[in-house]
Order: sequence, then structure tokens, then C-alpha cells
Amino acid sequence: GNLPRELEVIFCVRGVLSPLLANVLLEEVDRALETRGHRFVRYADDCNVYVRSRQAGERVLDGLRRLYDRLHLKVNETKTAVAPAIGRKFLGYELWRSAGDRIKCAVARKVLDTYKQRLRQLTRRSGGRSLPEVVERLRTYMPGWKGYFQLAQTPTVFRELDEWLRHRLRALQLKHWRRGTTMYRELLALGASEQDAQRIAANSRRWWRNSRFALNRVMPIAYFDRLGVPRLS
Repeated sequence: GNLPRELEVIFCVRGVLSPLLANVLLEEVDRALETRGHRFVRYADDCNVYVRSRQAGERVLDGLRRLYDRLHLKVNETKTAVAPAIGRKFLGYELWRSAGDRIKCAVARKVLDTYKQRLRQLTRRSGGRSLPEVVERLRTYMPGWKGYFQLAQTPTVFRELDEWLRHRLRALQLKHWRRGTTMYRELLALGASEQDAQRIAANSRRWWRNSRFALNRVMPIAYFDRLGVPRLS
């Protein structure tokens, strides 16, 4: 949390066959970095070394190149850089600076975009699946994703993603009901007021628009919890 305004050295070895083999080959690199007191994180052949200035970063990188050469390993220059640590992706994460100038972990923006695209595929309204079937598909995907990114310190982002997903699921349910008369009957059964049920049913083809506001009261968070929809937040 108290990481200073540092820069990072990112390097990657070309030709390492597996994470296990990389760990064996790069043990000497780890020891060299530890001996010099550098802060670093490595998984297989991907590694970030955190230093306090660009000059220090260039110096560390030169030393790593020499060490790699002695080990008969090659630095992947296309993935190697001395750059600001903030916003730099590593294993799907990136760092961000919060209030109070504290450094925290977040899911990288491109990873979030990929996550949303996957949820769109799982919840597409043209799939012909019932809501329980869609929920079951979400339950096979979301817990693993959430487990991997459990270190992310972005509760607001996760809460907004949950809200967006529930919005899609409400729209999906409206499409399954299709006809205004069916919507009206089902909404009343869920506890909607007659006025809300009539208003939503009168615009039965506007699934996305209708899946907001009044429908939030009829299908609140507790409704989706009972269905078993996973949550990130």
C-alpha cells in the first residue's frame, strides 16, 4: 500500500518451456535481486522489479541483461521496458493510486473488457435459454474469475459490474416473457404494483429500457441471490 512513486522494469525470457522450468532457471535471478534489496514479483518468465527512478531502472535492467546472457537466456525486448508502475498490466492486474496517495491493485482495463464481453455471451437474449439455465452458466464462470482477482482493491468497480449484470438478466427475463399479457401476469406474481406492471407490459418490446427503475424493485438483489447469481462485490 505504501509503494512510492516508482518505475518498473519488466522483462521476459524467450524460450522457457513451462512455469516450473522457468522457476528453476531463474532462481539465480531471484537471488541476485534479493541480494541487492530490490522489490520484485515474478511468475514464470514474467517479472516486475520496482525501483525509485528511471535511472535506477535502466541500471537494474542493464544488470539483468548481463545476468541473462551469462545464463544463456534471452530477454524479450518487445516486452521489456522501464516505465511507470501505475497502469502497467501484470498477470491481469494493474496498480492504481487511491485517495491518500496509496497504491492499490485493480483488474486491468483490458481484462475487465474481456470479462464483460464474456458475460454478454453468456447472457445474450438470442440464446433461447431460460434464466435458470443462464444463471447456471454464470456459476461455472464467475467464481473462478472472482477467485483469481480476489486481490483487487476496487469494490466500486465490482459493484458496478454486478449492477450491470443484473440489468442484463432483468432484460433477459422480460424477453422470455415476450407478450405484454405474460409480463403483466408474471410481474404481479412477483409483487409489482398494478401501475408498474401495466407500464412495463405496455412497452413489452423495450426490454433494456424496462429492465431499470420499477423492475429494480420487483427483481431486487435478493431476487437474484435466491436464483444463485454469483456476485463480485
